[in-house]
Amino acid sequence: MTIDEGARRSAPLQGTGRRRAGRSAAVLAPVSGLLLGFLDFVWIKYVPAPFGGLGNSIAVWAVAAFLLTFANRWRLPRGVLAAAVQLIVAVPAYYLAATLIQNDDPANMFDANAVIWMGLGLVAAVVFGAGGVLAHRWDAARALPGAVLFAEAVIQLRRLGDPSWSGAELTSYAATLILLGAGISLLITPTWTRRGLVLLWALPLTLGGFVLLHLTGFR
Repeated sequence: MTIDEGARRSAPLQGTGRRRAGRSAAVLAPVSGLLLGFLDFVWIKYVPAPFGGLGNSIAVWAVAAFLLTFANRWRLPRGVLAAAVQLIVAVPAYYLAATLIQNDDPANMFDANAVIWMGLGLVAAVVFGAGGVLAHRWDAARALPGAVLFAEAVIQLRRLGDPSWSGAELTSYAATLILLGAGISLLITPTWTRRGLVLLWALPLTLGGFVLLHLTGFR
């Protein structure tokens, strides 16, 4: 068999693979978004501190977008689009859970506040959806989940001394974010040498994440 013949035979298989990837993204993105939003509200309502605070974490939603694209190995455009669908769908799903569980107004699913959250979700999807795709090539991208969780931990620790906040709760929640960020970084990286590099990459990315969160009003 010549190289040209092999290429002709493999082309239909490649096309089939792309169609399957498209179908999987079309299903997984909205379904994961529904689950993320609905379970996020349930988590906030029923899980005690400090773990319950993760339900209010924008960093956790960003990590969800990263893991969606990282686990499915989509190409960049499909991965970013899937992450965007996931996070946008998650917003009304969150308010739907609030409606079903505690009789909140269903209009909350699409009011101005929800639209703002969808916009933030779109921005997070571009960064972390792309990061999940690129993480298979670059260890710097693997540092994104840890970095965004570490950045939120920094924001929590900066509140220490503010009488509006409990120091013990802030410290325990920040520790939870740090442990979660380190754990995910180690879990998605195959060797200890590369894990060390990923954690090193997370340091400057944490600074960048802190600045972005600060600019979007998370202080």
